[in-house]
Amino acid sequence: MTTTGVWTDLIGQDRVVETLQRAVGAAAAGGNRHAMTHAWLLTGPPGSGRSNAARAFAAALQCPAGGCGECNTCTTALSGAHPDVTLVRTEALSIGVDEVRELVRRAAMSPTLGRYQVLVVEDADRITERGADALLKSVEEPAPRTVWLLCAPTADDVVVTIRSRCRLVELSTPSTSAIAELLQRRDGVEPELARFAARVAQGHIGRARALARNEAVRERRQDILRLPGRLTSLGACLKAAASLVDAAGEEASQLTADLDAREKAELSEALGFTTKGARPRNAQAALRDLEDQQKARVKRIQRDALDRVLTELTSFYRDVLTVQTGAGAPLINAEFAEAIGRLAHETPPEATVVKLDAILACRTALETNVAPLLAMESLMLSLAGIG
Repeated sequence: MTTTGVWTDLIGQDRVVETLQRAVGAAAAGGNRHAMTHAWLLTGPPGSGRSNAARAFAAALQCPAGGCGECNTCTTALSGAHPDVTLVRTEALSIGVDEVRELVRRAAMSPTLGRYQVLVVEDADRITERGADALLKSVEEPAPRTVWLLCAPTADDVVVTIRSRCRLVELSTPSTSAIAELLQRRDGVEPELARFAARVAQGHIGRARALARNEAVRERRQDILRLPGRLTSLGACLKAAASLVDAAGEEASQLTADLDAREKAELSEALGFTTKGARPRNAQAALRDLEDQQKARVKRIQRDALDRVLTELTSFYRDVLTVQTGAGAPLINAEFAEAIGRLAHETPPEATVVKLDAILACRTALETNVAPLLAMESLMLSLAGIG
């Protein structure tokens, strides 16, 4: 199946595209409850394109041609500039009740230009329980021309009362060849580099694109994959952990510094800090709230950066286990075949499984707000077999 228009970049998702296109057709024809519904939950592994699918669906619902990808309706809907398409993506740890109530208020409005009022929540798994309670009635009894598009890694990541009222669409992990083709077609990446990026990204389209377009990202990956050979002592483990956490913190600070400053300046101006006279009442409370939100955003980005480290280490030890068990599967990190082979012969497969379990435990610890340095120190020690 060849996808065109707004669906072009949804690679390896033919079944999903067919389902969504059928819904668009039903909506244009006046609605068919078996094909079109008011609430959707799009799930799929990280990097599979679930958010892109939701945006494409939103654009196609508004487009007179069903998603041509070229008209003003499509381009504004995809970018978030369309007045009747609301795109919600958070860098914070959660989406709270106040933000959800604002979405519910918008959902109750009639569309101004398009056919529908479409609300795309890219991180529905981060909606708090109170936020889900506020969302429930709108999903149960939506306005006649409102469509909710919720995205999450899995259906289980969404509060059961919400997911039970949505139609589920599950995306799959794109193939390496499909991602390589996309990088060449969309981003102009040289074929060999595209194949390399697609292979090591393990089905994550965004990660593959970053690897293909940014040499610094590729160098960072190589540094991470060299770590197992450097964990030769307690001091080396602690140093490695500190370096990883510092690098993740620096990345988060660089990504948010300008945005933080701009947000603070805009809030100060709105509160009247730039004019003469006394500071408005409750101004300090508003600034504290903003600072709390910004700290949460930095924390999220740092955690995401560390999660990428864990993903790379998982792929390394997966390759080690592949060699140890004689599975015959191709190595993800083929350029590290010598180091992988050496470690595979020096240690038993049981030890590799323990290390993979330690990586999983570290990921869980970070998700439950264990201090990043403590979590990474514990992991490095486990990988070195110390303790």
